[in-house]
Amino acid sequence: MFNPLNIISKLIKGTNQKELDRIQKIVKNINLLEKDVEKLNEKEFPKKTNEFIEMIKNGKNLTDILPEAFALVREASRRINNERHFDVQLIGGVALHENKIAEMKTGEGKTLTIVLSAYLNALEKKGVHIVTVNDYLAKRDSQNMGKIYSFLGLECGYIDTSQTDEERKSNYSKDITYATNSELGFDYLRDNMK
Repeated sequence: MFNPLNIISKLIKGTNQKELDRIQKIVKNINLLEKDVEKLNEKEFPKKTNEFIEMIKNGKNLTDILPEAFALVREASRRINNERHFDVQLIGGVALHENKIAEMKTGEGKTLTIVLSAYLNALEKKGVHIVTVNDYLAKRDSQNMGKIYSFLGLECGYIDTSQTDEERKSNYSKDITYATNSELGFDYLRDNMK
């Protein structure tokens, strides 16, 4: 049976589908870079990070280097943790970088997904804070994902309730810091009281 609404819906895509189509093009570009990045030796990963930092200092924006940066992170993750980002995780990483919400279920790789956006944004050298739900996850994710960041030439730390002011200061000065929302909030209040 002929339904004119089917034709109209095919002609006019929903906003979400348009957004997914746009991001899928970025993912395609990341995938095209995979073979080249696989050829890099270990010492070239931090060098690429430094090149990205210099490019940003010289006026490039993060979106311009996103495909190559994500391809670099994907390969680093594969080498360090034997975890290669799936396309859906790349989509999530792009969404997070663009300040959008990415919903993922338990077991779909949120921890690995955030590494993409965290790395990219850390290249601006302003510090990136990743908010977790408890101290255990802040420490665990900082240590596990920190191996990837370190391989790429960045420093990672975490904040928990047992740390001294000096330890906190040191961890906040890292490129990427994992913490709970309550610790971030209380540190903000403590700083303002001092």
